[in-house]
Amino acid sequence: WLFLSPVLFAFLMVMVIPFFMGTYYAFTDWTSSARVGAGTQFIGFKNFTESFADPAFMYSFGITVLYTILNMIFINVVAFVLALLVTSGLKYKNLYRVGFFIPNLIGGLILGYIWQFIFNNAVPSLGHIIPFLDFLLEPDNLVLGKTSSAVMALVIVGTWQYAGYIMMIYIAAIENVPVELHEAAMIDGATPLERLGKITIPMAAQAFTVTMFLTLVNSFKQFDVNVSLTSGGPSIMYQGEPILGTQLLALNIYNTAFVSNRLAMGQARAVIFFFVLALIAIVQVYVNKKKELEL
Repeated sequence: WLFLSPVLFAFLMVMVIPFFMGTYYAFTDWTSSARVGAGTQFIGFKNFTESFADPAFMYSFGITVLYTILNMIFINVVAFVLALLVTSGLKYKNLYRVGFFIPNLIGGLILGYIWQFIFNNAVPSLGHIIPFLDFLLEPDNLVLGKTSSAVMALVIVGTWQYAGYIMMIYIAAIENVPVELHEAAMIDGATPLERLGKITIPMAAQAFTVTMFLTLVNSFKQFDVNVSLTSGGPSIMYQGEPILGTQLLALNIYNTAFVSNRLAMGQARAVIFFFVLALIAIVQVYVNKKKELEL
């Protein structure tokens, strides 16, 4: 306990106590103009009911779910394919492992600005080089100028950044599969695809549980790339109100609390965010654990 005490103290001060304090302030009308603990009134569930009645918050909730689903699929598919590639007899495979992992070391804010330049400048310039891509030169066809393409841009950047990290988990699982199983299957005449479906994937089932959990939580909490790549834009009309078309839930909470100076409202949304993410994560792990037994 003596050795654990510094870490436990930091965890208590930075995570546990602020969480319960924030939960309390979610039920008040506190703003940054009021001193903490003074000048605030208890208003019950008003912040929560107003949040669910806010079109911008509900839209952010929906677009975050969509982004999370797409991001989970793209990241895990790309990561698994890369893991299969670098665990094969490929020459310089260790070099490829390093290269695929490096994007994960780049900070999200920097990454977003880099890809913003690519989408706004490099991609349209392809219209000058490739004739059938000349539509990219039109201002209305900018990748970040439409909500649908901007969401896909977030998915592309998220996949490029995170797939290398998830790949390392898949590599560990694939290399842990006994070689004897593959040799026996080859003797029996099994094709590479049959060995993949009957041996590799079932034996790597635990890795899928871990990677699905990590990509789910990481995608749902996406903030830094969202800020630097799109800033929540472009603007759209939703339920008769102008809102930000790619404003994910974390960015919506930030804008509510620190841009609109509605700290209690932002905290209420953060509490909703926490419990929804916790529930989804628990269900995902439970379902994946059942799939492990079936495989």
